[in-house]
Amino acid sequence: MSNDCLAPLEGCSIVVTRAQEQLGEARRLLQEQGAKVLDLPALVIGPPDRWNPLDEALADLENFHWLVFSSANGVISVEARLQLQGQSLASRPPGLKVAAVGRKTAQQLEHLGASADFVPPDFVADSLIEHFPVSGYGLRMLLPRVQSGGRTVLADAFGQAGARVVEVAAYESSCPEQIPDPTAIAIANGEISAITFSSGKTAAHTALLLQRRFGPSWMQHLEKIKLISIGPQTTQSCKKHFGRMDRQAQPHDLDGLVKACIEAVISDQN
Repeated sequence: MSNDCLAPLEGCSIVVTRAQEQLGEARRLLQEQGAKVLDLPALVIGPPDRWNPLDEALADLENFHWLVFSSANGVISVEARLQLQGQSLASRPPGLKVAAVGRKTAQQLEHLGASADFVPPDFVADSLIEHFPVSGYGLRMLLPRVQSGGRTVLADAFGQAGARVVEVAAYESSCPEQIPDPTAIAIANGEISAITFSSGKTAAHTALLLQRRFGPSWMQHLEKIKLISIGPQTTQSCKKHFGRMDRQAQPHDLDGLVKACIEAVISDQN
């Protein structure tokens, strides 16, 4: 069989750093392109330290104009808390509109029968601010978000535009204890073509996990591995923790991430 008949990632091993419960779609997309996929879950998604702030905000939903989600995790958490109150996002107050950053976030809302009223053209927070359909002045906005380590750009920008912004912790994402042995062994043996990162935290946690596993010389194991970022903020985190980033997804979603992997591998082969 000629190489022309092979899938573009045939013979390549790609490491995916998404949270364990979010690995499925990334794995499928990469395998469709011929890749062998290894897991390096760099996030553990759990509850915030306290539910009260979120629960109190959700009990007051009818007094908000916009509910803004920056991640699918926020959607899942908010829906679960609403269900405990006998409510749901699908039956939200008629005056409440929903905005979503990212296709995955919008898809999660659609899955719940609560389609977003606004999704920005680029799947990043900055695009939501730039293209937001109304002036922020006088609006009351609820922003469920990760408890620690997330960007405050949305709250800051809407606050500066005159909106009354309430930010509440809807979930927490922490670092796992260790890298799965098969993935660590493949990295040590130089078998990995690329590592994909879908958030700044996955990059930061991966660096920490590699240090734990390989010690002071951990960076040497990455020298021949392409580092692939899903978007601008993740790229910044990669540069901070690894000193480089080889490809950035365009568009900033899983399809773009797979495309960037293919481009990086083909570039390396040439």
